[in-house]
Amino acid sequence: MTAVADRRIDVITAVHAPAAPYLADAYKSLCAQELPDGWEWHWIIQEDGYGDAVRPHVPEDPRVTFHQGRPGGPGVARTMALAYASGPYVKVLDADDQLTEGALSRDLALLENDPTLGWATSRVLDLLPDGSTAGFDQDPDDGPLAKGVVVEHWKAHNFRAQVHPATLFVRRDLLLALGGWMALPASEDTGLLLSLNTISPGYFTREYGLLYRKWPGQATAQASHTDEAEREARMAVVAERVRQLAGFRWRA
Repeated sequence: MTAVADRRIDVITAVHAPAAPYLADAYKSLCAQELPDGWEWHWIIQEDGYGDAVRPHVPEDPRVTFHQGRPGGPGVARTMALAYASGPYVKVLDADDQLTEGALSRDLALLENDPTLGWATSRVLDLLPDGSTAGFDQDPDDGPLAKGVVVEHWKAHNFRAQVHPATLFVRRDLLLALGGWMALPASEDTGLLLSLNTISPGYFTREYGLLYRKWPGQATAQASHTDEAEREARMAVVAERVRQLAGFRWRA
């Protein structure tokens, strides 16, 4: 690494074998990012498991590190990747997604210019199998997100957040204080987003920050993801965590 740790963005990617071929597109989108002088990114790829299928798709680049661990789902893999993060900020990039041009610099500017913000998210375009894209018509306005507003929307809309956790850019100290991603089989990223919104204000950027790939192998496309009994249990745990955090005070 050429930049000192306090001017580094750690980009964390959890990956399993079926998504490994998409790492090339994710890497291409990272290489297209332009950051202010003295800043750089460090891409931490954490495989959810051990095997030989992912490593061949990991780029040969000193800015990229690859690690493996016992399988436990994407939340566990991302949290384990925090062991190798040392910069002040963490950016989520799922293995099958792509950053849009300027996404990292916009996120960085927001939190560097306002120390009261704990995190930022941005608008998403679904990347469909035929290469076309589709937007979301319920995005909030561009601007700050006060504590609790994402939580209230989530509760009022059948446990669906109006901002996408796959676009998260967050202060590393705050992320660690919350224990990383939730230990859930799914919705672990939504649970983290809601916890962040409970204790700190954030920001939503209406410029598109992510191409969110839709494909049959993604976790959210599996039948187990929509199992009603499991979903109710996941949402109950997330809601209770948020309730318990409501009295917690975070200061930048």
